[in-house]
Amino acid sequence: MSYTGDVQVGGPADVRELSGLTITKLAVGPFDNNAYLLRCTRTGDGLIIDAAADADRILALMSDQPISAVVTTHQHGDHWQALEQVVKVTGATTIAHPLDAPVLPVPVDRLVEHGDRISVGVLTLEVIHLRGHTPGSVALLYDGGEEDGHHLFTGDSLFPGGVGNTGKDPVRFEQLYTDVVERLFDRLPDETWVYPGHGKDTTLGAERPSLQEWKARGW
Repeated sequence: MSYTGDVQVGGPADVRELSGLTITKLAVGPFDNNAYLLRCTRTGDGLIIDAAADADRILALMSDQPISAVVTTHQHGDHWQALEQVVKVTGATTIAHPLDAPVLPVPVDRLVEHGDRISVGVLTLEVIHLRGHTPGSVALLYDGGEEDGHHLFTGDSLFPGGVGNTGKDPVRFEQLYTDVVERLFDRLPDETWVYPGHGKDTTLGAERPSLQEWKARGW
């Protein structure tokens, strides 16, 4: 597999070709955000996860193929700086969780809750609500079965080395840690590939041995 997920701001995107889905990862903006383009290989339909910054570069990823939706994983401004421009150019449907949607700079066309499904061509992504980094943070899961495996887009709720920032609030940390353990680690296999909102990718298997350490340190 040539895909590594190691991208740099100003550098090229990294592309992962699965049988059902093509995943393109691009690093953008002053906060080194990851923006993802998912495209159904059967229909060509596309979806953006976090139009974080640099609308021109995100739009250039699409070439002449359309996208139908932009999902914003949470309300923090570094994850939606390019949202207004991308939606203006593409006419894509905007999607977010209702607890974070009011903060976004454009109206949200579709509000999604835990367990909802988002279509990308003939494929679907499962919405997983992970409370704590923000009230309405969501992850998106593509379950590609035996052929493609599990691919999890976690926003700022899970990174290599720990869960997302909870502002040193023990209540928020306990909520996020519990959600990440119960809704991700307790349910999905070690081979699940994790695509975070910043930085390098990881797998659940690589992070699983550190769960108790994360709990003990409280961040």
